[in-house]
Amino acid sequence: MDNLSLLFQVSEVVAKSSDLEEAIIQVMEEMAEKFGILQAFLTVLNRNSSKIYIEVAYGLTKEQQDRGEYKIGEGIIGEVVKTGEPVIIPHISDEPRYLNKTKSTTKFEDEDSFICVPIKAKNQIIGTLSVKLKYYSNRSFKNELQFLTIMASMFARLVRSRQDKIEELEKLHYRKLREQGLFSYNDRIPSLVGESGKMQEVYDLISKVAMTNATILIRGESGVGKELVAKAIHDQSSRSKMQMIKINCAAIPEMLIESELFGYEKGAFTGADKLHKGRFELAEKSSIFLDEIGDLSPNLQVKLLRVCQEKEFQRLGGSETIQVDVRIIAATNRDLEELMLKNEFREDLYYRLNVFPLFIPPLRDRRADIPLLVNHFIEKYNKMHGLQIKRISSTAIDLLMTYHWPGNIRELENCIERASILSTDRVIRSHNLPPTLQSAASTHSRVDGGLEAILENVEKQMLIDALNLSKGNISKAADQLKLTERMMGLRIKKYQIDPVIFKKYKSPAV
Repeated sequence: MDNLSLLFQVSEVVAKSSDLEEAIIQVMEEMAEKFGILQAFLTVLNRNSSKIYIEVAYGLTKEQQDRGEYKIGEGIIGEVVKTGEPVIIPHISDEPRYLNKTKSTTKFEDEDSFICVPIKAKNQIIGTLSVKLKYYSNRSFKNELQFLTIMASMFARLVRSRQDKIEELEKLHYRKLREQGLFSYNDRIPSLVGESGKMQEVYDLISKVAMTNATILIRGESGVGKELVAKAIHDQSSRSKMQMIKINCAAIPEMLIESELFGYEKGAFTGADKLHKGRFELAEKSSIFLDEIGDLSPNLQVKLLRVCQEKEFQRLGGSETIQVDVRIIAATNRDLEELMLKNEFREDLYYRLNVFPLFIPPLRDRRADIPLLVNHFIEKYNKMHGLQIKRISSTAIDLLMTYHWPGNIRELENCIERASILSTDRVIRSHNLPPTLQSAASTHSRVDGGLEAILENVEKQMLIDALNLSKGNISKAADQLKLTERMMGLRIKKYQIDPVIFKKYKSPAV
């Protein structure tokens, strides 16, 4: 069978099939003989969890397929999802990036070749298509890569449909559990606000590590809430009956921070008229939160390393070795790996602290949580300042949703506090927000692309306004816009609007 005939046959199979698995298996069987395919699998990116799963496989058992789970950037498949570029491996045995997470083997495993190509929809990576091939010394991979790329394009429609279905079922599953009172992230960790996929992953990690004594390194930009996450971990731990001890390593002068961390003996220096216990000693049987750990001086890094390794230290001016039972939770917004390359942060201390890394996503990567956070801050400042703010206008919430938030949640909180104070009619309106949010240049939200882009922007805004009014009820919103529910659903999907978030805050259009 020549290439053109095979390609035509593949296109017919994909066009007629509404089932992704059926189409993949049929196509791979046709291609197996021509290209020497031993195994093939298609992965789908779950945007809620940011994980990649094998959805359909040829030549793998169900158990092997279930093991095929990847993070973005992990292994060949994770790398292809991250970069959007195909990868060819002539010899699997020569490539350390090939992880073989499925734990599957073929007759001549070390001599097999591997190709992975991205599956794209509207310039977004939604999955990958991979094949394991028999190795031939004269194989150029040109034909195989070309075919897989075309196939990935053909499968994009079915993959996007599967992706949407998986994520919607996941949302419905969690929603049902919440309605039944069996599941609530806010109940589990009341100090944290957010139900986006990225925050769900953070909650899961907190639940898994909290009851252990593992040292934790919280990473993330300034203002994302690293201290709140540390407090949540402590509150979920077996040490929660004791107060968590906190210290900001960047806020205390270098000459004082050693005495603050480890204490000092009477007479250790001028003015030391009595014994002073340090934060580590005060944190006995509890947790200590070391914020801005990347700002510690080299001298203090050595002493902290000893505490991490030996669980012991000496007070300033003393000779007695003090043993401590303390859980260390550190945090930083700095690039510790870059600091290590510059010899500004000790490599051995880095590995002692980085036992369980926990990354907190910036607000711009979890925009679905903005309405929840806004409602939370309105309630907070109503109580704090004796205000009676009832709601936020749709134009104001739209500004918040499109702004790029360099200061993260801390900046959002400041915006809502300011806007609440400035409001004169118990409604936060767009003109109550800081001028930086109202500038298209600062929000990166200027509309380009001519008339079509402008019309799409207007249509999207009308959908958001209608969902605001109906509190997320799609049927009512469709009636308001004189649309059928099906047309409304298609437009919601087109603009990737989640109606659920409009049920979480009081924001009728004004």
